[in-house]
Amino acid sequence: MARPSKPPVFLARASYRQRRLRDAARLLPMVAGVLMMLPLLWSRSDGSGLPTSVVLIYLFVLWVVVIALAALLSRLIDPDHEPGATNIEDLK
Repeated sequence: MARPSKPPVFLARASYRQRRLRDAARLLPMVAGVLMMLPLLWSRSDGSGLPTSVVLIYLFVLWVVVIALAALLSRLIDPDHEPGATNIEDLK
């Protein structure tokens, strides 16, 4: 007697990648916010800390990197992908 076919245990690879990309896009602003506040920890109580120029360069570079990552994620995320699709047949 033939066994009935079971649904796949794992998600389709394309669906899984799209979900992780969407998760990364949701997490990016929070990580960027924490990294933007990091220079507040660099100052010392005696007033000796990093020069303002170094902090501004850090913030500018971080800002450019966050913009580049957001642009990359927006290119990789498929807008036609349905978040509830679990099988390859559902994606077609």
